Amino acid sequence: MQLGMIGLGRMGANMVRRLLKQGHECVVFDVNTEAVNTLSAEGAIGADSLDDLVAKLSPARAVWIMLPAAVVDSTLEQLTPLLQADDIVIDGGNSYYKDDIVRARRLEQRRLRYMDVGTSGGVWGLERGYCLMIGGDHSAYQQLKPIFSSLAPGLGDIERTPGHAEQPSSAEQGFLYCGVAGAGHFVKMVHNGIEYGMMAAYAEGLNLLKHANVGQQAQSLDAETTPLRDAAEFQYEIPVAEVAEVWRRGSVVSSWLLDLTAKALHNDQELTHFSGQVSDSGEGRWTAIAAIEAGVPAQILSTAVFNRFMSRGEDDYANKLLSAMRFEFGGHHEKPDK
Repeated sequence: MQLGMIGLGRMGANMVRRLLKQGHECVVFDVNTEAVNTLSAEGAIGADSLDDLVAKLSPARAVWIMLPAAVVDSTLEQLTPLLQADDIVIDGGNSYYKDDIVRARRLEQRRLRYMDVGTSGGVWGLERGYCLMIGGDHSAYQQLKPIFSSLAPGLGDIERTPGHAEQPSSAEQGFLYCGVAGAGHFVKMVHNGIEYGMMAAYAEGLNLLKHANVGQQAQSLDAETTPLRDAAEFQYEIPVAEVAEVWRRGSVVSSWLLDLTAKALHNDQELTHFSGQVSDSGEGRWTAIAAIEAGVPAQILSTAVFNRFMSRGEDDYANKLLSAMRFEFGGHHEKPDK
């Protein structure tokens, strides 16, 4: 099957490679000509502009956009006038689901079919396949099933859930039609919100294990420091990297995310190459907003988002205010950094 791909970054390029390996024809474009040339050498058909990409695709065309959410609309403004009725536009990035609803309506006026496909798999997707959460035009979904099936992991060696029908569903193979415009990105948004929470839970738990030796450290005896009740209770030198390893095997908290955490800790238990400033690309924020708008409690997911803000020093001014207030009402002086 033929597919156009706009955006050849870490995800887009490997998605093209996976499709090529399974016999699909891919026409590719990126503002980075080197990325286009690289994939052309691997069997893709390179395009030097959006016009060229559209011209090299056969109607009804299917064009997949794999770009940051901030540039999707500007790309659509250039792309949609080049397309014809019944062509399909897929946004596979991490767009806000509310934007999908607007885009679908706008493209429908041009008789174009729009799909939003939440795509999970990261840099491992080429090897493992991509989990696809699909929303939008159902006829487009039916038409592109061979593409989705090729990108998805398939059944693999994951044990089937008891009670499922003999014929595996698309969800068991790693792709799912979730509903009308925005549904795919809504599911992916919540997926990433959960990811934030899981990451925070692992990080906080392993951090507590790392500090289980606090009783071995000299304790400050002053009015500004809560005393350690009994130093003998915190004398543990716990090998954090090895704990991550043992949890991978038979533990309730085992997961692929823990596998990756164990890999990072094995490479460098002190994580010396990381500053601890954690970015957020939007999905966690949107999950918290959706929970508030729907009146659904999501305190863990929301806290995980705020933790990322804190990691970047966004709470510095608030902390200075706390310190200033303590000084004003009690004459408390700040303690020097450790």
